Amino acid sequence: MYLFQRIEEAVFKENDAKRAIGEFILENRNQLQDFSMEDIAKQTFTSKPTLVRFAKFFGYSGWKEFMYAFTHEVAYHDDNAYKDVDPNFPFLGTDDSLEMIENLVSLKIQSIKDTVSLMAVEDLNKAAAIIQKSANVVIYGTSPNYYYGELFRRNLLSIHKKAFMANSGESGIISHTLTEKDCAVIISYSGNSPEESPTSNVKILKKNNVPIISITSGGKNYLRDYSDIVLNISSKEKLYSKISNYATQESILLIVEMLFSKVFALDYEANMEKKLASSRQLESRRQATFKDLSEQ
Repeated sequence: MYLFQRIEEAVFKENDAKRAIGEFILENRNQLQDFSMEDIAKQTFTSKPTLVRFAKFFGYSGWKEFMYAFTHEVAYHDDNAYKDVDPNFPFLGTDDSLEMIENLVSLKIQSIKDTVSLMAVEDLNKAAAIIQKSANVVIYGTSPNYYYGELFRRNLLSIHKKAFMANSGESGIISHTLTEKDCAVIISYSGNSPEESPTSNVKILKKNNVPIISITSGGKNYLRDYSDIVLNISSKEKLYSKISNYATQESILLIVEMLFSKVFALDYEANMEKKLASSRQLESRRQATFKDLSEQ
């Protein structure tokens, strides 16, 4: 999770000086270098020592180091931002239907391109190899990531790979049953909150030597630190201040589709036979009058 997202999370969860400082930083992210430490302390009704404590809360030795990291991150994001569309607010109430549609399409295309640019082929290959040899694949994620995981699980089942979703209420029990012969796929945009699901399962999984494949945002986070393989979500969205997870959803769906496709390709002929045999048996009654859909 990038620093600006961690600050937003603190603003949302904290109710002390961290909220006031965080709100000021986020609201003035592009002009922050114009403010001195004393200016920010006055504007937020805090003090210089409080600003230092704020910086240390995010793992920096002092305010100067924090400012350096934040301003460089802002510069990176501005240089690599989605063009012509805001991922958090891709349309306005004044936009007509066509404008809204065009903006959503543009956002999804840019999210796909950004996801591809972040994908390390070696990591994708390693993740697919882990899944292929695993006795059981257990997928973790809270809503809405749970539903993306369900699609991934269904695809794996279609090639006879045992895959399960870990319901949040039973994820701890499930984690205790897994071994090094299984694997865990954890989908979490923030990747933080080690005491909350799904990241709360990491300690149990590591204790049992279960390989962990994480699908998470860029930057530093708890999940990334303890995963065997990390597949990166396009991370231009804010955590809370947005209409919907338009870009994130597109990114996660592409990742799980690429991951399934690579698993499929590792034993292409055998998996094709399994998939077709299952379809013939389970979907033989489905009929289509449209010529392009017909199996005849």
